[in-house]
Amino acid sequence: MPASNSTSLLTDMYELTMVDAALKAGTALRPSTFEVFGRRLPATRRFGVVAGTGRVLEAMERFEFEPDQIDWIHAQKIVSAETLDFLKNFRFSGNIRGYAEGECFFPGSPLMTVEGTFAECTLLETLLLSILNHDCAIASAASRMTIAAHGRPCMDMGARRGHERAAVSAARAAIIGGFKGTSNLEAAKRYGIMSIGTAAHSFTLLHDSEREAFDAQIAKLGPSTTLLVDTYDVEQGVINAVEAARAAGGELGAVRLDSGDLVASAFKVRGQLDALGATSTKITVTNDLDEYAIAALGAAPIDSYGVGTKLVTGSGVPTAALVYKLVVRYDEDGNAIPVAKKSESKSTVGGKKTAGRVLDEDGYAAEELLVVGDSEDEAKKTLEAQGARPLQIPLVVDGAINADLWGVEALEQAQERHIRSRNELPYQAWRLSEGETAIPTRYEKIV
Repeated sequence: MPASNSTSLLTDMYELTMVDAALKAGTALRPSTFEVFGRRLPATRRFGVVAGTGRVLEAMERFEFEPDQIDWIHAQKIVSAETLDFLKNFRFSGNIRGYAEGECFFPGSPLMTVEGTFAECTLLETLLLSILNHDCAIASAASRMTIAAHGRPCMDMGARRGHERAAVSAARAAIIGGFKGTSNLEAAKRYGIMSIGTAAHSFTLLHDSEREAFDAQIAKLGPSTTLLVDTYDVEQGVINAVEAARAAGGELGAVRLDSGDLVASAFKVRGQLDALGATSTKITVTNDLDEYAIAALGAAPIDSYGVGTKLVTGSGVPTAALVYKLVVRYDEDGNAIPVAKKSESKSTVGGKKTAGRVLDEDGYAAEELLVVGDSEDEAKKTLEAQGARPLQIPLVVDGAINADLWGVEALEQAQERHIRSRNELPYQAWRLSEGETAIPTRYEKIV
């Protein structure tokens, strides 16, 4: 059976069984407010990066139950006939606001606030969490890597190290975190990302000699290409690369190092290139890099980094550990009632949050201020009175999804927004070591 274009079954079974039980109890249509947030950050993360919002919105455009899906749910006896009728006509009709893509976030930050009936909010839980948990983790890792790179470009080369579809999403999230390009053509096409790539060791091994391989690559891609010089002997590889480019009438664009002691090799190769007069030829390195390896290469004469496995796996933190919790329910009389979990180590803060970032007198972030109260107008006044920068924007209004938030231009804006948001953080946020979050989170309740 061909894969469906619908995203409605990208969910857990208990979302449907909860809706089924709530419909029978007469509570499914009660107005409710859910929030996506993280209780804490991993020890190695001093801030998180919001990514995946655009993908969530695009997926919601296709969140509907097709006839064959309804037939399958019926055959599996997952829900009652009443709930099947509800699902047949389902389209989310509520409101969602959230942090714009690229913003930094902290414990408790309401990345998304979802308002609607209990039933329609519940159906979205798994879809939202699966996208945001993955993309925020990748973008957060990418941000640390670009911090460590100190302005040298980082490129995504992780497609072969993860799930084929996750690799596309990871490439997008990496751009939000500051990466400049990707080797994945589907990601490049879909999201307008610069594509990068030339040749692997197998291309060199295919030919009778390294020089013949270089000649063949340059004949197709021109002297400005990047040649992989460590298939055999690096020193001779550099000579062959420079001579091949000059024989074609140009200066070699770059050499790539993919093995060994990259620091020592980079210094040796830079000296060799300069001695050969190839002073404009750049050096790019790959080979299982992460933020720590990139930081260790900071003093070496390297021009760019290609990052694979550690990027697409979140550099040791493959999920952002976000949760989706009910924070407000409305009773039969329309009164808002804050609700919260009291479980040990899993407690939550009830009530709808309006978020802002308070800056100190030097213009750096001092705290994440979460105003708790049902009135957004009053909450915004509280933020304004304390000089806090508002963090949430409308994403879905009365079921109408803002399609401007997931295109090529939106991705470019998300990267720019992240750089601004990251630059706003105090110095300790940029450290790669374990430690406290960059700024504290403070809750303030309004009546």
